[in-house]
Amino acid sequence: MSPLLEITGLTVRFGPVRAVDGVSLELPAGPFGLGLVGESGSGKTTIGRAVLRLARVSGGQIRFEEADVTTLRGRALRDYRRAAQIVFQDPDNSLDPRMRIGTSIREALHAHRVVPRRLSAERARGLLAEVGLDPDFTSRYPHQLSGGQRQRVAIARALSVQPRLLVLDEPTSALDVRAQARVLELITRLRAERNLSYLLITHNVAIVSELCEQTAVLYLGRIAESGPTRELLDSPAHPYTRALRSAVPEIDGTARRTRVVLPGEPPDAASPPPGCVFHPRCPLAVSRCRTEVPVLRAVAPGRVAACHRAEEVLAPA
Repeated sequence: MSPLLEITGLTVRFGPVRAVDGVSLELPAGPFGLGLVGESGSGKTTIGRAVLRLARVSGGQIRFEEADVTTLRGRALRDYRRAAQIVFQDPDNSLDPRMRIGTSIREALHAHRVVPRRLSAERARGLLAEVGLDPDFTSRYPHQLSGGQRQRVAIARALSVQPRLLVLDEPTSALDVRAQARVLELITRLRAERNLSYLLITHNVAIVSELCEQTAVLYLGRIAESGPTRELLDSPAHPYTRALRSAVPEIDGTARRTRVVLPGEPPDAASPPPGCVFHPRCPLAVSRCRTEVPVLRAVAPGRVAACHRAEEVLAPA
């Protein structure tokens, strides 16, 4: 069965910077979550934007239900933009402060002709109820809601056109802990009720452990490691994944992990280092890492990693 979304050799350039450098991913039909994890500048948000044609693709291919997304025009493009929606990191940047909540949701319903105009007000109220908000919020403005409530409105607006694919770009990073928990619970419920597939973009490894079956770890525009989320987090095959995983606090006080602190910052993406781009910060780097680019290769069933020493990282201490 063909994947819902297939990304092959994706490259995105901004001048001399390769923001995304030869990334390949697959996302099956829902309910299914694929997490994209990495530090700022890893390319995860650019991938999400490229999928939605919000960033120009320099190379490679993006296919949605076997159709080449980059070549869609006219009605086919409009249909795709209804099938694939995004929830941005900050709802303040996606909701018009001068527009009432109900009007904002109805605007999407009208643009894609989801329901007749006479039914759009009631549909907007129903969507707010679906995301756990008071339907009477349709008469309010964004500034009259809390951050968590605004994010729920943004999710309701994205769901209004009945998408099959969502790009969730750091959907909880601007929220307090309680609001984060509620939004995560909402995503968990909606993915099952609506059979949603989504790309979850985050720097928080703990979130993908809750919401994603598959995770890809990105570093400087390239995939460092990819595989089933549980196996990847329980037994990382790349030193970078191990460092990210070690930063997550353990609820079980007996399950202690050695904290891995990476020195320095990611290198300049316009002038990446030779060999493995992670080697200047890698605690396991050897001379081979400084000269030879590691190939993304199978290191365990369902797991791939771009590391010359992946087998040693996987091996128990």
